[in-house]
Amino acid sequence: MACIIDIGDAGSIHPINKQEVGRRLALIAEKKVYGKDVIASGPMYKNFVVRGKDIIISFTETGSGLATRDTASLKGFAIAGDDKKFYWASARIEGDKVIVSSDKVNIPVAVRYAWADNPVCNLVNKEGLPAVPFRTDEWKGVTQK
Repeated sequence: MACIIDIGDAGSIHPINKQEVGRRLALIAEKKVYGKDVIASGPMYKNFVVRGKDIIISFTETGSGLATRDTASLKGFAIAGDDKKFYWASARIEGDKVIVSSDKVNIPVAVRYAWADNPVCNLVNKEGLPAVPFRTDEWKGVTQK
């Protein structure tokens, strides 16, 4: 799977930048099929720990480090407490981890990243590959009974 969340088009299922889609798929083939030592994916969620009002997220596939695509602050993170209500969160990169918090959540239990249709998100590794959307909870969605 190649993550293309950053090059899609909200109005079409077909990404306009097919060359970049192909490049990312080729990176995966180089790594998995040909055994080359290349960075083939953006950051992928590994696990998290809660420390006070913060959730600290660890990733695999960080390459040579975490960054933002546009050098702006991190976007696309939401956090929730036991009430299962998500709020947009502040997030910052510290080494190979992301620290997420919100003044609206005193005791966090879950975090989601880019968990929406056409999300605004910007976490990448320094190789420029986007983080794969994730959620830490297994709560039923609005369409599940």
